[in-house]
Amino acid sequence: MSIRGVALTSSDGTLLQCLLDAQYFQEIPNFKLEAVITSDPASYAITRAGTAHIPTYVVDPRDFPTQASYCQAIANKLKDMDADVVLLTDYHEPLGEAAYRFRNRIIGIYPSLLPAYENAGDNLFSLMLEEKPEKIGATTYFVAPDGSRGPIILQRTAELLPGETPESLRSRMMEEVEWKILPETVRLFCEGRLEISESGVTIRNPSEASNRNSPTENGN
Repeated sequence: MSIRGVALTSSDGTLLQCLLDAQYFQEIPNFKLEAVITSDPASYAITRAGTAHIPTYVVDPRDFPTQASYCQAIANKLKDMDADVVLLTDYHEPLGEAAYRFRNRIIGIYPSLLPAYENAGDNLFSLMLEEKPEKIGATTYFVAPDGSRGPIILQRTAELLPGETPESLRSRMMEEVEWKILPETVRLFCEGRLEISESGVTIRNPSEASNRNSPTENGN
């Protein structure tokens, strides 16, 4: 039985594209991206998903009187879709209740080796070029029940190249690192190989994976 995934996005869907490609090329055999939810009615992610024949739903925070009511709508939509895993692909809105309801089933990605540059915001790539760390990279993680970044799942490293700009670095990091590490993380989740404990996330060998297609200590 396929693991039902739903992607949340607030952007043009550039990061979402790696999941659409992974599904098209059947790179994650037991995964099915059931839907995309965007907070931006003008997002190009709608076109990307439509081309891949993936249903897309707009849940615009401007249509709700409060942030809490918006978060409630997102949580209800995910529940209605019976999502097994929720994937944050440049999603910029709060999760609220959804973070608790789908605890240990929401996966995010960040273009640094967390905790490095965790709070850099829009200045992330400019800071990297200014400080020139020995290694850069990306991190996938589970979202904590309070909506913050929870335990790290995978990290993949890269190196700074001479003559890069913040824009070229952002593009290269996505294509060379994020597009690889996110589908890999989804595959591990779908294989039931991610075990969450107080010390973090353990990646089990395939022979040790449980029959359940979700991490140990999975939420309901």
